[in-house]
Amino acid sequence: MRKINKIIIHCSATPECRDVKASTVKKWHTDKGWTDIGYHFVVELDGTIVEGRPIKKVGAHTYGYNSSSIGICYIGGMTSDMSEPLDTRTEAQKESLNVLLMYLHLVVPEASIHGHNEFKNKACPSFNVQEEYKHLKKMHDTNN
Repeated sequence: MRKINKIIIHCSATPECRDVKASTVKKWHTDKGWTDIGYHFVVELDGTIVEGRPIKKVGAHTYGYNSSSIGICYIGGMTSDMSEPLDTRTEAQKESLNVLLMYLHLVVPEASIHGHNEFKNKACPSFNVQEEYKHLKKMHDTNN
């Protein structure tokens, strides 16, 4: 398996409550000429976790960090009128993200968790990843 040291969380930058499916995100990416969806996982509005690109393959989600990271995208991240970034995660998405991150911690315990905004000057994922997942950071620090 490739060396993974980061898990990077993104949002789809779609309007609050718009039920975009992982298959639509994949189409956006393949329409750009990419070979596959750029993310390894997509968390849909109802909390469904959809596997995108296999973890063993390099993603296309954070320029300069793709070869050593796993990309996760939750659907949403913008106000309904698309005027501002907003943490639009549903309770089901929050729960699924937490479960997915705990699972990935078991698979790649050396990987730290980040928001896309830590690597690029943008709002994505529209919430403070370090604050939200500090309980998982403590697990990471304990195991390393």
